[in-house]
Amino acid sequence: MLQLVDYLIIAVYLISIIVFGIYLERKASAGIDSYFLGNRNMPWWVLGASGMASNTDLAGTMIISALIYAVGAKGFFIEIRGGVVLIMAILMIFMGKWNRRAHVMTLAEWMRFRFGEGKEGNTARVISAIANLMFAVGAMSFFTVAGGKFLGQFLGINDNLASIALVSLALIYTAASGFYGVVWTDVFQGVLIFIALIYVCVLALQTATIPETFSVSIPVGDVFELKEWNFSDWSSITPSLTLDLPGDYSAFNLFGGVIFFYLIKECMAGIGGGGGYMVQRYFAAKSDREAGLLSLFWILLLSFRWPLVTAFAMLGIHYGATLSVISDPDLFFPTVIAEYVPVGIKGILIACFIAAAMSTFDSIINSSAAYWVKDIYQAYLKPEASSRELLFQSRLASVVIVVVGMLFSYQIKNINEIWGWLTLGLGAGLAIPLVLRWYWWRFNGYGFAIGTAAGMLAAIVTKAFIINNIDSQLQEYALFLIPSISSFVGCIIGTFTTRPTDLQVIDNFYKVTRPFGFWGIVRKNLPANIQQKIKNENRRDIVSTLIAIPWQLILFMLGITFMMKRWDIFGTLLAVFIVLSIALYFTWFKYLSKEVKITEEL
Repeated sequence: MLQLVDYLIIAVYLISIIVFGIYLERKASAGIDSYFLGNRNMPWWVLGASGMASNTDLAGTMIISALIYAVGAKGFFIEIRGGVVLIMAILMIFMGKWNRRAHVMTLAEWMRFRFGEGKEGNTARVISAIANLMFAVGAMSFFTVAGGKFLGQFLGINDNLASIALVSLALIYTAASGFYGVVWTDVFQGVLIFIALIYVCVLALQTATIPETFSVSIPVGDVFELKEWNFSDWSSITPSLTLDLPGDYSAFNLFGGVIFFYLIKECMAGIGGGGGYMVQRYFAAKSDREAGLLSLFWILLLSFRWPLVTAFAMLGIHYGATLSVISDPDLFFPTVIAEYVPVGIKGILIACFIAAAMSTFDSIINSSAAYWVKDIYQAYLKPEASSRELLFQSRLASVVIVVVGMLFSYQIKNINEIWGWLTLGLGAGLAIPLVLRWYWWRFNGYGFAIGTAAGMLAAIVTKAFIINNIDSQLQEYALFLIPSISSFVGCIIGTFTTRPTDLQVIDNFYKVTRPFGFWGIVRKNLPANIQQKIKNENRRDIVSTLIAIPWQLILFMLGITFMMKRWDIFGTLLAVFIVLSIALYFTWFKYLSKEVKITEEL
């Protein structure tokens, strides 16, 4: 348990964060552009570091650690569903700059840029705002549960009470300081995360000796079952077609097919442009170049998450081999800290992981509140609202989102289960319309609205009524296929039963954004020299993306194999990574400052 010095360290951290947030209140209160985007004047490295801190959430870290603990290095491929954040490779190459070029505040506001300011664009905007708010509530619920489990374990209090305390503290400084507070506290919290990372990795390398054969515990409903591994299989990074896992993890046993769907879904999310707090950082970027640089910095920092989760998994296995197997994988994370970390250092480490949780809470709170203020309240309820009124609504929305998210969190029993539904089920349901909007001129706002609504509904129905009535090994397929097919059908029906988007709107969108895809109807009207410049940029982006995806995957796997001391695999991966990095320099990095600007040449 914690000692007085540990409590004091945690208290100092929490008070410091709150005071800093309140200090930034005046700067954030200059207007909603300041409150939600920092006046688009934030340095790229700050945005990148903030993104890393927001992605290194406590809930996700606990789940990924549990997966590596339960299935070894292969758990990495399971987390392609969300934890690998593969979308970053695509955001880095082209999608980040495409998002930035719109100069909007939210993804919902972007819909009017793409579909016009009439009924069509407004319909798409409202549906987008609702979908993003719904996803934010689900994400808030998920992160709340995991944070409560972690903190409750150490403070000796009820998990729900710990969740309320953690989220309430994040709400205080986020509501006060807006995007300024989110980003700058994220940078500070990112430094704390790296302190934790270095300490845990060194501890694991010095302490964790893993026997040739060992057992781990895997949940089977409300009980747990032991799974035996040998170290060579557990540490192998080579994915297999099938696995032999019991209970709740049996959903991953058709491994090859499951991973294929994860890759498809994550690539769909990437080429769809993303959303939430991630895309918010690109809306805040100063230029195309800085959008690329913040992405690169984000990925490099995020790669250090993987040695961290591997270190925890190794310490958990060492604990099981020397003392007793940890029965609940959801609790092995705090168990390792309690067992292996000394007094004083324990307080610092817990403060670091509280920082990881709060950096995610604050990003979700701030980015989701923008949908209410900008896309519903100001757009339709009170267009003449003063800056003061909008700031009040921003803070009120933050409170409401937190409260609703916490209420839903009481229904969550298994954090891995809800994580899978959010990233795969609901994520797949929302992905198809987000993809089509970029690459097909005929796709219109009604197609987007109907497709998004159909995907959301299908994801909810699948989770509530279908998933528990089919074979566990087919559940991941159902989570992906039912929402995505429903969404696609809705997109097609909505598009072809309504009129095309006004050509002037499409023409403006294409000239500003310059995407590749099916845009012949507007591209052919441009001068031949400009068409060629756009074609050259698009071609480089496509080639660079095909390099960047394996580059990011290998970068993350390097940390896993290093911690496991699999030098044979590590050496091979490092050689491939160096080759891909050189290729990426010549196809992408050297062109970062060479933005094509149509409007200046026409």
